[in-house]
Amino acid sequence: MFVTFEGMEGSGKSTALAGVAERLEAMGMDVVCTREPGGSELGRTVRTLLLDAKRSMVPEAELFLFLADRAQHVAEVIRPALARGAMVLCDRFTDSTLAYQGHARKLDLQVLASFNQAATGGLEPDLTLLFDLPVEEGLRRVEERRAQLGDEGYDRLDAEKRAFHEAVRAGFRFIAEQAPSRVCVLDATLSKEEVLCACLEAIQARGSTGEGEVLSSGLNSLRTLLQASVPGENNEGNLRF
Repeated sequence: MFVTFEGMEGSGKSTALAGVAERLEAMGMDVVCTREPGGSELGRTVRTLLLDAKRSMVPEAELFLFLADRAQHVAEVIRPALARGAMVLCDRFTDSTLAYQGHARKLDLQVLASFNQAATGGLEPDLTLLFDLPVEEGLRRVEERRAQLGDEGYDRLDAEKRAFHEAVRAGFRFIAEQAPSRVCVLDATLSKEEVLCACLEAIQARGSTGEGEVLSSGLNSLRTLLQASVPGENNEGNLRF
């Protein structure tokens, strides 16, 4: 099963992915966690170029770097993992290209779709979890992370103006409207535990019979923990974006 985690900056998707992976591995499942850009050896070099806050880049150059990363990533990491029956959890995939380079950078969406097809060989996620929240909240979290980590926690996309991030969010929401059977929109303003529970429920609903049975047991344990937690407890300080 191939699950992608999407969302604007500060949405908490990376935190959620780590939490989901931890739960699935504790249930005995074979889980591969990866990301774009940077999921392959080549991709790690590309990621350094793409996210350098001091580097300027035209939209077309940015696009082709992301596509090069994706082609290598799919061939080297994702397809082999799926072939052996692993659950693949990926932090960003083709939808990010449409949202960022299409809706925000204003590159042609049909052209982008064809480029995505070429880079992936037609591979699509079985499920996409979209972490949605107001732009001002996402940017507040980004600034909070920057205050904690300095420039290490701040990249070229973080530095874009608010209008860019508004366009990214609108792009993701448009994608969700166009692909409701694949994209599950989650409220990223909820607590870390509530978001984790929603992720696992979505994966359970989409998984095979065996996966669903394993996840059901884990979800019941997580719900028990949620019910026992202190109402209104803020876990935001533990989030990694």
